[in-house]
Amino acid sequence: MQTVRDLEQLRAAIAAFRAEGLSVALVATMGALHAGHMALVEAAKARADRVVTSIFVNPRQFGPNEDLSRYPRRERADADMLEAAGCALLWMPPVEVMYPAGFATTVSVTGVSDGLDGASRPGHFDGVATVVSKLFNQVRPDFALFGEKDYQQLAVIRRMVADLDMGIEIVGVPTQRDEDGLALSSRNIYLTEQEREAARMLPRALGEAARAISGGTAVATALERAEAALARAGFDPIDYVALCDAETLQPVDDLERPARLMAAARIGGTRLIDNLAVEAESVAQ
Repeated sequence: MQTVRDLEQLRAAIAAFRAEGLSVALVATMGALHAGHMALVEAAKARADRVVTSIFVNPRQFGPNEDLSRYPRRERADADMLEAAGCALLWMPPVEVMYPAGFATTVSVTGVSDGLDGASRPGHFDGVATVVSKLFNQVRPDFALFGEKDYQQLAVIRRMVADLDMGIEIVGVPTQRDEDGLALSSRNIYLTEQEREAARMLPRALGEAARAISGGTAVATALERAEAALARAGFDPIDYVALCDAETLQPVDDLERPARLMAAARIGGTRLIDNLAVEAESVAQ
């Protein structure tokens, strides 16, 4: 596996792949890799001849009171995992390469970014869209793979790629979960043993709400029950529990179209997000 930190070296490596007629898939990460990231790499290997993984902790997607300074960083362990998984190239640009002096451009995707985390974390998705567009321009992949755990992020990237005619196939990979049901996340490392126990209520409450809605329970009732369950478990604050159209992410009150049950809440000092697909039982059968 090549490890590259210089943009010209990256372009030379990608050019060498292309000269051999090889297809390229990108897995964009902020490091602190876990089995969820490895599932993205495996899915990428199934689609392309060469997999490029990026590790860049993007300061532009962190708010002023968020965890940029303490976000977990473990480059050596991450590189070892990627090499063992068969990744061809690791792209680890320093901040000054991604955002050189005088950098003045922001990519903004409205609509799908407006609610949910867009409302809770102002500017977050502008930072995501900007860095991902840069990564796409640097690597120029045929495919890019993102986890469905960050479902709103996936929707933002799909919208950006479609709107800007980028010609990249965006692939969503199902959320990977631990044995207790908690979605895998680099931030899970922050949880104390007691918080981890309580955090299991997040996927459990969403699962119960999804089943209730699919079975015909009023959406508002199911969401209220889920919020109450999270509050009893110790989540505070609860940023949102919402049923949204799976494509537009607009709130919905019925299941006429594919929908997504979305939630974000904080347990202790850690903010967790999760989501589940929801459809009517008659459709599912």
